[in-house]
Amino acid sequence: QVQLVESGGDLVQAGGSLRLSCTASGTILSIGAMGWYRQAPGKQRELVAVITSGGSTNYADSVKGRFTISRDNAKNTVYLQMNSLKPEDTAAYVCNADIKMILGPRLVYWGQGTQVTVSS
Repeated sequence: QVQLVESGGDLVQAGGSLRLSCTASGTILSIGAMGWYRQAPGKQRELVAVITSGGSTNYADSVKGRFTISRDNAKNTVYLQMNSLKPEDTAAYVCNADIKMILGPRLVYWGQGTQVTVSS
C-alpha cells in the first residue's frame, strides 16, 4: 500500500510564511507528477501547484510569485513554500501523487490534508 502524509500546516498572520511537506511511503517503484490542492469551507477543491518528475512546475494564478513547489525524489517528498500569505489562502491543503507501485498499477494517491489558517 501507499500512503501520503502531509505536515506543516499552522495558524499564521497575514504576510507570513509556511512550508508544507508531503511524503509518500510504501512499495513504490516510481513517482510521476506531484501536486498540492486546497479546499476552503464551502468552496470546490482547486489546484495550487504541480511539479512533474522532471521538475517542470505549474501554478494557480492566485499563488504565482508567492508559492514555490519543489520535490526531493530521494525522499519521495514534495514541498510547498508559501510566502506573503493572505487570509484567502486559508484552506485545507492536500497533496497528491501519481505513483507506480512495485507490484501494482499506476494510480493517483491523495493525502489527508493539513490545515493552513491565515489571520488578518
